[in-house]
Amino acid sequence: MTKPLQIDEVWANRIIASVSGLEYGCVQIIVHDGKIVQIERTERKRFDSNPSHSGERKSGNSSKGNARPKS
Repeated sequence: MTKPLQIDEVWANRIIASVSGLEYGCVQIIVHDGKIVQIERTERKRFDSNPSHSGERKSGNSSKGNARPKS
């Protein structure tokens, strides 16, 4: 039978800290024998491809499916 996963306050705080401030990416929680043993955080940074704005991050809306016709 499967062991129920126990998450204590220490691990809960570690998970919250890993997710906090993450804009693009993922957090993986590794479990062995019903216990959390590792948290992996992969963070992605997205940049505008326009050379005149090199180094600046793209603003909220992406051009995929959100484009509005100019009036």
